[in-house]
Amino acid sequence: MAADGVLAPPAGAGDAWRLDIVDQGRLDGISLVPEERRPLGPGEVRVAMRAAGVNFRDVLNVLGMYPGDAGRMGLEGAGVIVETGPGVDRLAVGDRVMGMLDAAFGPTAVADARTLAPMPKGWTYEQAASVPIVFLTAYYALVDLAGLQEGESVLIHAAAGGVGMAAVQLARHLGAEVYATASEGKWPAVRELGVDADRVASSRTTEFEHHFRADGVDVVLDSLAGEFVDASLRLLRPGGRFVEMGKTDIREAGVVAAEHGVSYRAFDLVEAGPDRIGEMLDALLELFEQGALRPIPVTAFDIARAPEALRLLQQAKHVGKVVLTVPAPWSRPGTVLITGGTGGLGALLARHLVERHGVRDLLLLSRRGPEAPGAAELRAALAESGAHVDVVACDVSDREQLAGVLDGVPLSAVVHTAGVLDDGILTGLTGERLAHVLAAKTDAARHLHELTAGFPLDAFVLYSSVAGVIGSAGQAAYAAANATLDALATARRAQGLPAVSLAWGMWETEAGMGGTLSRTELARMRRQGFPALPGDEALALLDAALRINEPVAVPVALRPAALAEHADNLSGVLRDLVPAARRRKAAARDASGTAENLTARLTALTAPEQDQLLLDLVRAQVAAVLGHSSPASVEPTRAFKDLGFDSLTAVDLRNRIGAATALTLPATLVFDHPTPEDLVRLLRDRLLAGTAAPASDDNGIDPQVRDLLTAIPMVRLRESGVLDLLRRLADRPADTTGPDDARPAAAPAAHAEQPRQPASLDAMGADSLVQLALKRVQRPA
Repeated sequence: MAADGVLAPPAGAGDAWRLDIVDQGRLDGISLVPEERRPLGPGEVRVAMRAAGVNFRDVLNVLGMYPGDAGRMGLEGAGVIVETGPGVDRLAVGDRVMGMLDAAFGPTAVADARTLAPMPKGWTYEQAASVPIVFLTAYYALVDLAGLQEGESVLIHAAAGGVGMAAVQLARHLGAEVYATASEGKWPAVRELGVDADRVASSRTTEFEHHFRADGVDVVLDSLAGEFVDASLRLLRPGGRFVEMGKTDIREAGVVAAEHGVSYRAFDLVEAGPDRIGEMLDALLELFEQGALRPIPVTAFDIARAPEALRLLQQAKHVGKVVLTVPAPWSRPGTVLITGGTGGLGALLARHLVERHGVRDLLLLSRRGPEAPGAAELRAALAESGAHVDVVACDVSDREQLAGVLDGVPLSAVVHTAGVLDDGILTGLTGERLAHVLAAKTDAARHLHELTAGFPLDAFVLYSSVAGVIGSAGQAAYAAANATLDALATARRAQGLPAVSLAWGMWETEAGMGGTLSRTELARMRRQGFPALPGDEALALLDAALRINEPVAVPVALRPAALAEHADNLSGVLRDLVPAARRRKAAARDASGTAENLTARLTALTAPEQDQLLLDLVRAQVAAVLGHSSPASVEPTRAFKDLGFDSLTAVDLRNRIGAATALTLPATLVFDHPTPEDLVRLLRDRLLAGTAAPASDDNGIDPQVRDLLTAIPMVRLRESGVLDLLRRLADRPADTTGPDDARPAAAPAAHAEQPRQPASLDAMGADSLVQLALKRVQRPA
């Protein structure tokens, strides 16, 4: 997962972690780090986070561009109160709340109770997390600082962003005439808020000044910089108010007043103080209740995908608000359903949910129900731990039976562990045997998917198998059934439904399918690189996978050294995990350049090879900054601005290139050197300054021509006719004159060494033949 850019909680940290900056200057320089839970002070509450809003402040903080102390990441969110400190009487444990918090990107966060308010009924946590900062900022700017009045006019920049959309709604509620800017593709979103089409202009150019000049405005709410600020100031009427919420171009209020005759105020929301923030939040929620305001569009990412969320915000490709969700699959009151609940894995899971996660209502389904071996003892043990447990006989592959059991049950989560094996070679697989395996896994999963469509589930977990990912000899039916579970999880997520499919390796337990293997078979699997997972480790991996919340995860124990002994027979999925593959990856990384040995490698290459090495490095870093799946999508001659770079992505690329080359580079790097090829030339000159000239190939032979020809098999050279041409060239005397040199060649000295002709050109290998042919036709530079 880490190799795919997915953030995982620190091992053993439980719920004591948060998102933090570990490598400032690049958007992927963030990680989930351990966080000690501190005691609550007077007036504070602890909130179990469900969603947290992402702000431009967080992007600037990660990139190291925020002026002053930006504090810890995550300033707002929504969740459930789990603890209250001394003096808190307005809120209680169990309340669903929203508002401003400290370090909200994690399972829990602490807040001043004055900055929180109850969530409106019917709102999702994502909606609630999207409201506090943007609406509070708009309210404080327009009401407290600008004093916007009915009949006045206001220009709102970036009106399709979070604060912009909130400000448009609030300004219209106050009776003001709204003018707005946004990128052209987002104009429909602004017009949907009620802004007239002739009062919407582009935020990419300063043409809005000429577009709105005839009217002028009384108030500007600004988040832009440079010439956009100047153009906006010129639009203000005498006595107007300019309110600046951006952090990249702060002006002096006295200078602005002298030059433009208007008031200027830059602000940060936190300066309002907790009491005023609480008052504004209450006022805003009343406006939502009245229907005067409505939540803005939300784009949600799991916290494990935080770098993607920051990149989307940085590139301004979203409309509305970006939020991070914190999965909490077992936290909501309700019943957790476990199929195969009395079996080996189902029973272990039931104990884990009750003892580790505090689940209090369980519904365990199996074919034999209460009559299953150990069912009574399991139920009694769970009851002693404070859980209410129903054990019911049900064939989950029978839709009608399952529908009857689910009727009236307040489900909060589903875990499908049931399954059967029917191993055998492929040629012995019959339709009946395949149907038997599919029924327990695939049919049952489909029924659960369809019958729980109306339930507000927090989790839908499928126990799949690594057999469906890498294949398993003699388990064709079982592999097919589990691959289908993985596909179902992916399909549910595409529909916005919860789902995680866990493609388990073998568990180290006598119960369940692992219990069918002998000690000898288990030892053989370990020698082959597939040891069984101890139960406690498997359950820890389950918790981690659900926290990361990817649609499909493969929790499996592997021994790479043992796998390497069978590398030739490994599934393609596993080949990159064996040591030899790791060495190949390390070599590939070295080829792309590192700060320590990049210059040394460059000096050993020819000029074309140097350029290719540096171009590979640049394209890889550009792809990483822009979020492209492959460096191949980066065109070397296309301008950075056309690739999608702005000032923030330019800084990110500068930081990455600087780290890879150990060069100190300016923030204007991509503007001074507008294409990847231009940047390559700069890097080559800087890295090789003071070093010897690039290595040249023996005898001046172009290495690219040589390598190209020697890479072609001899049979292909013969079939294409190139072999005959090479033979003729190799057989001719070397050409030592330029193309227009008409002077007769001097006779060679008697003692001069003549080129030695091979005994038989046919006997030469492709490499030798090419070398000789190229030497014979090589002209002096």
